[in-house]
Amino acid sequence: MEVVTGAMGSLLPKLGKLLLEEYKLHKGVKEKTKDLRKELESMNLALVKIDEVPRDQLDRQDKLWADDVRDLSYKIEDVVDKFLMHVDRIQPDDTTNGFKGLMKRTAELFKKGKDRNRIGHAMKGIQEELQKVAARRDRNKVDGMAPNTREAVVIDPRLRALYTEATELVGIYGKRDQDLMSLLSLEGGDASNKRLKKVSIVGFGGLGKTTLARAVYNKIKGVFDCRAFVPVGRNPNIKKVFRDILIDLGNSNSDLALLDERQLINKLHEFLENKRYLVIIDDIWDEKLWEYINLAFSDRNNLGSRLITTTRIVSVSNSCCSSANDSIYQMKPLSTDDSRRLFHKRIFPDKSACPNEFEQVSNDILKKCGGVPLAIITIASALASGQQVKPKREWDILLQSLGSGLTEDNSLEEMRRILSFSYYNLPYDLKTCLLYLCIYPEDHEINRDKLIWKWVAEGFVLHGNQGTSLFLLGLNYFNELINRSMIQPIYDPLGQVYACRVHDMVLDLICNLSHEAKFVNVFDGTGNIMSSQSNVRRLSLQNKMEDHQAKPLTNIMSMSRVRSITIFPPAVSIMPALSRFEVLRVLDMSDCNLGESSSLQPNLKGVGHLIHLRYLGLSGTGISKLPAEIGTLQFLEVLDLGYNPELDELPSTLFKLRRLIYLNVRFYKVVPTPGVLQNLTSIEVLRGLLVSLNIIAQELGNLARLRELEIRFKDGSLDLYEGFVKSLCNLHHIESLSISCNSKETSFELMDLLGERWVPPVHLREFVSYIPSQISALRGWIERDPSHLSNLSELILTSVKEVQQEDVEIIGGLLSLRCLAITSTHQTQRLLVIRADGFSCVVYFELDCGSAAQIIFESGALPRAERVEFSLGVRVAKEDGNRGFNLGLQGNLLSLRRGVRIWMYCGGARVGEAKEAEAAVRRALEAHPNHPRIEIYMIPRIAKEMLMMTICVRTRRRTDF
Repeated sequence: MEVVTGAMGSLLPKLGKLLLEEYKLHKGVKEKTKDLRKELESMNLALVKIDEVPRDQLDRQDKLWADDVRDLSYKIEDVVDKFLMHVDRIQPDDTTNGFKGLMKRTAELFKKGKDRNRIGHAMKGIQEELQKVAARRDRNKVDGMAPNTREAVVIDPRLRALYTEATELVGIYGKRDQDLMSLLSLEGGDASNKRLKKVSIVGFGGLGKTTLARAVYNKIKGVFDCRAFVPVGRNPNIKKVFRDILIDLGNSNSDLALLDERQLINKLHEFLENKRYLVIIDDIWDEKLWEYINLAFSDRNNLGSRLITTTRIVSVSNSCCSSANDSIYQMKPLSTDDSRRLFHKRIFPDKSACPNEFEQVSNDILKKCGGVPLAIITIASALASGQQVKPKREWDILLQSLGSGLTEDNSLEEMRRILSFSYYNLPYDLKTCLLYLCIYPEDHEINRDKLIWKWVAEGFVLHGNQGTSLFLLGLNYFNELINRSMIQPIYDPLGQVYACRVHDMVLDLICNLSHEAKFVNVFDGTGNIMSSQSNVRRLSLQNKMEDHQAKPLTNIMSMSRVRSITIFPPAVSIMPALSRFEVLRVLDMSDCNLGESSSLQPNLKGVGHLIHLRYLGLSGTGISKLPAEIGTLQFLEVLDLGYNPELDELPSTLFKLRRLIYLNVRFYKVVPTPGVLQNLTSIEVLRGLLVSLNIIAQELGNLARLRELEIRFKDGSLDLYEGFVKSLCNLHHIESLSISCNSKETSFELMDLLGERWVPPVHLREFVSYIPSQISALRGWIERDPSHLSNLSELILTSVKEVQQEDVEIIGGLLSLRCLAITSTHQTQRLLVIRADGFSCVVYFELDCGSAAQIIFESGALPRAERVEFSLGVRVAKEDGNRGFNLGLQGNLLSLRRGVRIWMYCGGARVGEAKEAEAAVRRALEAHPNHPRIEIYMIPRIAKEMLMMTICVRTRRRTDF
């Protein structure tokens, strides 16, 4: 949103608050504020219209006006924010809560002449600047916004792919013949092959979807009675689409232009009746558009017709293939070898191989291209000059420019223009979120949750319904960017997205757009700054060259207007003093060394000066103490302390932060005193809480918005557990719950209490217990109402008293479960069978019942499990007649990819029996077609428990920053 409308999104609501009667503004100031708000609302609408036109098609006057207005919006908000900094009567422990309370407390200052004069003079100056900007654009009348018709019309670069020879694209035959052709099922007399079959090709822009579709079209079109290949694009005219289809099919009647949509659809039905047809609809962007197009093609045509679509958007692809007979083809990048051949063919057409001089730089460039044919061809074209090859130094220059957005090489413009189609199709709030990703270095793994919290702190996530979590709204933004192929998802061991990466070509695009919009400044210590040095709003300190002699930033630019700074090691060496920032909202120093040995440790003491701070990232910084003035940061929403083992305790002032939404601390350092925990009324995520008193446990019940809770009890007293369960019953939004206890005493009271008094909310996703427990509570929840655990995807229970066959079957019926890890300590049932009809979605399976049982897998069990860990009691198996140690492993567990681990308990068994058991199990697993890694351990129980805790924590990687 901000790249489109500047600071308007947050500024306009602030001006509305200032106009409330309780503020008691001076009459003149109030009128000026009203006029200012009206003027800015008009400008805001104009900015949104301007954004609908690509920047390279904008009239220059419109572009300059938009830049001026965005810059002015920042200045106006800075005036408001700087005024708020002088509100010295705000008391952190004031009982009046929220922004409304802030307005009430601030109103007293406006009564003072000094402050009235300050805001009055500021409003007068702002009005004068507005008049200058408006005069330059004729009072900002941009209703007739249109692309600049005076500049040269650019040919749609996608047309090039339509007429590219298929042989130009190395690897096209493998894709076409082996994958797509098999989906089309053109041969055979099967009834399903006679029905209309739809195949959708989906993938990132530039992968060659159009070229692949054209190649397939040219190969198979001869076996059809009629055929059509019709491009659609971002802003299609549905009537023109239907007319183009009819014309391509061979119906070119002159009266087509007179028909409406319904008549054109009927015309298509009539023309295609009793014909076997092939139709390709290329580049669909909208599901509703597809619904219209689909009306023209009847499923009753049983002549073997085929309908192929291409799209960049996953949801559109799903919509195109809604029946069981349809298929989706996920476009994949070229292999390394095919990428190299395509690249070299374009540059060295008369040579069989790349000269040694260019080998390394060639490989480095191809790595950035990531197998994207468009990127490979475009960059190769930049390096080929007729029959000559450009000098190696020019290759090196281009390599360094990729991903930075700084290159002036016009040959990359086509690549950017094609990628920009996806960008300009985004809603304006998603555009801002995407451009924000240019703060990260290339190939950086971007943690999902951390990114979303930054979006929230920056104000990019628009408020939804009252009470809706901004994080969950931001999660929708993140998923939508994945859906639109703008970011590449990174999956955790459970197959769920926990991070993303930006393709280098997309990074090049957004860096270029950010540079034009003056959205982010990237400083790498080399003297190059991606944006201008004036009006710096966001800083990304990367120092990629690790130049420790780099000039201090304060010698180059002013920090007074910086709202966000993200620092990556080793750029911490050029970090400015915190006292130089006046309106900072986001400060991320994660993984930078701020420990005792660092000269930057004293700089953290100035953090109390950052009164507007919303986000503070200090995970992995090595700090040993958090300054007490952290309590003055009344706007702080996210505090990520993460992994800092030297951090002994947190200051009590931390619990004055009423706006805090996210608090993440490892090693359970959050130790509240009675009466303070309830102040965190906005908290949604609380990790690292250590509770020792019943009264504190009961205060948890006041944190009504809590979604994720990681808690440890100092002891296992019944009084403490009762207070906790009472609070938990009031937390209706809990999605993730992790509980543990310092006490080693065996007690099953907590799970009993949970089973009796707590009903899990239906959105519970994760339940983790590291305390001694009984499984009866879980069984009770499922038996009473299975819907309460319908979304449970992760279940970890250590030190369970016993697991019965009934428990296995009940838990196996949880349809959303993807991760299961259970350890039994007092097992009596000697045989547990994993049935074929259970655990249908489990990806990670672990069940350890010690030496007292054997676990056997039915044929077809765990169909999706990629990693399996289980125990085998050698003596029990032998005594119960399983002398061959047949556990059902051979020809089973067909999804195993990430390995299998067996805890083989040999207590009471002879050495020969233990070796026999190991050999039998290993032999069965070595025959597995996926050849998974095999780990068989015959170790004491105590060592196993230590490792179990480590494994469980590691599998929950995605929940950590």
